[in-house]
Amino acid sequence: MSREPALMTLTEVARAIAMKQVSSHEVTRALLHRIAQWQPHLNAFMSIESEAALKAAEAADAELAKGEVRGPLHGVPLAHKDMYYDAGKVSTCGSLIRRDFVATTTSTALQRLKDAGQIRLGTLHLAEFAYGPTGHNAHYGPVRNPWNVAHITGGSSSGSGSAVAARLTYAALGSDTGGSIRLPAAMCGTSAIKPTYARVSRAGAMPLSHSLDTVGPLTRTVEDAALIAQLISGPDPRDPTCDPRPVPNWVNEIEKPVKGLRVGRPRQHFYDECDPQIAAAMGASLEAFGRLGAKIVEVDLPELTAYSAAAVFISTAEAATLHREWLRTRADDYSDQVRGRLMQGLAIPATAYIDALRLRGTALAEFCAQVFSKVDLLHAPVLGIATPTIAETELGWSERTAAVLARITRLTRPGSYLGLPTVCANASALSTVGRAAR
Repeated sequence: MSREPALMTLTEVARAIAMKQVSSHEVTRALLHRIAQWQPHLNAFMSIESEAALKAAEAADAELAKGEVRGPLHGVPLAHKDMYYDAGKVSTCGSLIRRDFVATTTSTALQRLKDAGQIRLGTLHLAEFAYGPTGHNAHYGPVRNPWNVAHITGGSSSGSGSAVAARLTYAALGSDTGGSIRLPAAMCGTSAIKPTYARVSRAGAMPLSHSLDTVGPLTRTVEDAALIAQLISGPDPRDPTCDPRPVPNWVNEIEKPVKGLRVGRPRQHFYDECDPQIAAAMGASLEAFGRLGAKIVEVDLPELTAYSAAAVFISTAEAATLHREWLRTRADDYSDQVRGRLMQGLAIPATAYIDALRLRGTALAEFCAQVFSKVDLLHAPVLGIATPTIAETELGWSERTAAVLARITRLTRPGSYLGLPTVCANASALSTVGRAAR
């Protein structure tokens, strides 16, 4: 365990605060110092609330001194994607249109973290209206990758990926409609969980596509991701689509050995045109599974191109519907790229949209029958190409834009369409896709 508070994992710092080895005030001050150093280089934060965070940390320490513990995150400072409404606070959603929007309610996921004891550091940058896989934002500037500031972070949870990787927050909520948790995790080298569709309430989170949106964490370790996922999951009367089943203890699941686990390596799609370095890293990861006693199984996949196309139809049509009135009255307040993508959504035929929804259940059944009858999880890269530079992907709205965005999301959109959960392991740009029931 690192003794430098800002460099601890979420699990480590929560335990250290609980055991009074370090104070919440000390931890918060260490993070704020690091944020002051790196925010000018990374642009990961939308707002930084130093004074309020230190005051909240002092209150958390005073409570702990009296034996009062709010929960497993007591006194831990966190920041989240600026699309999770917090009553009385501005939530820009990365846009000009909502630059001064003050929320009147608090999102369920955020409230559950507050109930667990987290304190608020500020809010994190994102693509405009969470609609962009590169992380670009024409209004507030690009978020930069901590490993190389010339490169993108992935989006739309760009600030979440950058801030977690740079050790500016211990964890951050992201959102994933077509890859927006997984891509920043892969490009920035963090862990993450895109949960099963409807496992986590979307109430109070800015919507993009109600049929595909998911809420999940980006963290420093898989153990940290399991802890956050554990805290935010579960039924919610504010979100009638939310899964009513009890939440398993995912933190305990991490301790289980992998011996005997059937790990699938896909023969199709994921390694087509895959960057050699990514393929080599994936191979090394599979070898590690094998050494631990897992059984590596080559597995055939259904044709996934149609799944990706269906995901695009759904997300684009639903996003355009949500933004239709602003497109009519405030079109100039959108960036060229986001406006162009939304306008495309208005032109999608109702038959194409309905077919994409209608065939979703059949596609999931087909995938599970062909894949999860043979393996327990699918081991695959999140991204098949080297992380692009900001300059290479600063396209605005042009003939090339759709092709570039499709290449970036090629490996993530099928999982979004199927609603499958994904765990991203840090520093390896890989994902493990599990059964939808988990």
